[in-house]
Amino acid sequence: MSNRLAGSTSPYLHQHAENPVDWFEWGEEAFAEARRRDVPLLVSTGYAACHWCHVMAHESFEDEATAAFMNEHFVNVKVDREERPDVDAIYMDATQAMTGAGGWPMTVFATPDGDPFYCGTYFPPRPVQGMPSFPQVLAAMAGAWTTRRAEVDASAEHIRQALAERRPVAPAGAVAGPEAGGVEPSVLAATVEALAQGYDARRGGFGGAPKFPPSMVLEWLLRHHARTGDDDALAMARRTLEAMARGGMYDQLGGGFARYSVDASWTVPHFEKMLYDNALLLRVYAHWWRADGSALAHRVVTETAGWMLRELRTPQGGFASALDADSEGREGAFYVWTPAQLAQVLGADDGAWAASVWGVTAEGTFEHGSSVLQLLADPPDPERCSVVRERLAAAREDRPRPGLDDKVVSAWNGLAIAALAEAGALLDRPDWVTAATDAAHLLTSLHLRPGSDADPGSRLVRTSRGGVAGTSAGVLEDYADVAEGLLALWSVTGDPQWSTHAAALLRTVLDHFGDGAGGFFDTSDDETDSVLARIRRPQDPADGPTPSGQAAAAGALLTLGALTGSLEHREAAEGALRVPLQLATRYPRAAGWALAVAEAVVDGPREVAVVGPPDDDATRALLAAAWASPAPGLVIAHGTAGAGPDGDVPALLHDRPLVDGRPAAYVCRGFVCRRPTTDPGELTAQLAEGAGPAGGSPWVAGSSGAVVPPA
Repeated sequence: MSNRLAGSTSPYLHQHAENPVDWFEWGEEAFAEARRRDVPLLVSTGYAACHWCHVMAHESFEDEATAAFMNEHFVNVKVDREERPDVDAIYMDATQAMTGAGGWPMTVFATPDGDPFYCGTYFPPRPVQGMPSFPQVLAAMAGAWTTRRAEVDASAEHIRQALAERRPVAPAGAVAGPEAGGVEPSVLAATVEALAQGYDARRGGFGGAPKFPPSMVLEWLLRHHARTGDDDALAMARRTLEAMARGGMYDQLGGGFARYSVDASWTVPHFEKMLYDNALLLRVYAHWWRADGSALAHRVVTETAGWMLRELRTPQGGFASALDADSEGREGAFYVWTPAQLAQVLGADDGAWAASVWGVTAEGTFEHGSSVLQLLADPPDPERCSVVRERLAAAREDRPRPGLDDKVVSAWNGLAIAALAEAGALLDRPDWVTAATDAAHLLTSLHLRPGSDADPGSRLVRTSRGGVAGTSAGVLEDYADVAEGLLALWSVTGDPQWSTHAAALLRTVLDHFGDGAGGFFDTSDDETDSVLARIRRPQDPADGPTPSGQAAAAGALLTLGALTGSLEHREAAEGALRVPLQLATRYPRAAGWALAVAEAVVDGPREVAVVGPPDDDATRALLAAAWASPAPGLVIAHGTAGAGPDGDVPALLHDRPLVDGRPAAYVCRGFVCRRPTTDPGELTAQLAEGAGPAGGSPWVAGSSGAVVPPA
């Protein structure tokens, strides 16, 4: 019979609905039951595409004897970390503090009030290599609760106090924010040098195995190169992007990236494919293509966008969270090949040729003699490669497919909207822009609740599934990433509803997430979980697999400030960067998005207003020239001429008339502007001024208040 999880909107919780464990969802019902029975909580956290979560579920949670012991001695709580990042963040802090490591599945034993007293990750069903078995851990925790209760309570209180006292620690040495006079370019240059110390020049990426895609760091490096002309920054980004795209982490048949590489050479991935990784990488590869016209980047953008639309798009127009790592009960079974399998599909000649092109060997690069496809060099016969690739992809479709986690997460859809909108503008793919627009409509109609006169900011829920909104409140990354996506969509489409929605979301960030010191908490002041609040209101300035909420908020606030001329938003953006940039001086890989936003701060931002009918060829040519600029602080607005200060038109378009009856572009930077131009070539030149190795700025203000180029 199904347990309580059968009614959940989380696919991960649904995976456990048939367990003999008497699972509760996180909430007051579970805490009240633990208090009533006077037993501890066992909080098990994971996510739907997590391979080792599936392993532990099969070994332990599906076992009748183990489940019976759990039900007798604990109140068992299942948490989807993707639905409840706030719960995950606090308990992961505790797990890392107690064990020195963390990961999923995460197993936490806590008092009925939610205070953790013992933490771990995966536990095997039998002792292995010095690791206790899960039954041993269960027995020890139950025994401690009944025979050493005072010791357990004292330990839980000590841990709670230690977690409550933890705050973002900002090492000395960097300056950022209004009190420190803004972002210092010298800090950004020094941080590039610090990052280079861990760069793997031979294989790309940073550090050793496992290697995760450094998406935010790569975005920063591309922006830094665009602003300064630093060839070392571009070289690190280019080598890493190429290595990931040619290795096994990239799906050479279907497009899209796996979660990470288990080795240092990008050969064998952990096969789950996450929306957030692919959205971030789609945007970075589009920016790489813009930087140097790489054919590889163009292919990766096209294939990854196609994969997202083909395999993650939901019937409601949003994007699902992930594809599982497993199929047929085995990790990677959908993706790997042997020489014999290639020959069976392609015949002997084409099979042997395909094996040489994609690195499939008799020994194999993965398990049981199978290989992950890699494309370490361009094929000698591209036309043959295309035909063979299509045949293999078609044959692969007959294999059992990995499971789909079809919940729609606000933040990750915001990242997808931004990526698809910008890539669509750059590569002239209106179908991608349409997909981004559909996702935006879903978020604003289903995930968003408008504000009121007393509280004008909009509110978000974290997830939906099947067109039904979830109940978990949005966290900071949801507000920031959705605002980022909507602002990018507004820049591409010119539809003012998206900037209006973004402004309302960021109003909530300013009104309800501030920490009183220029930064932001990860939960709002009126929607922080009461159990977590006893321990600590979550706040993490470091990037994880996605941009930190604080850095993402800084980026969206900076863009909105440029669109509207709002000093409040600009100052809030700079204040939010202070702690992440201080973190970056020692740990640059943990602050890539803050560094990317800081490049935009230093660059201006560069504001481009294009006025003219949207269907006019001259307007489109000006917009294409604007989007072709790699300037890190680029903000683009476009609309019809003669817009006044009323209505929904952002301030960047106010009082921008046509020039001699023709569409025109107005470029401003650092509170000064150039003469409007109707020539796309001149617009390109204006956007290139003050960037690259020459540095400097030709921007000067005229005595009349108009701004003119120097004589």
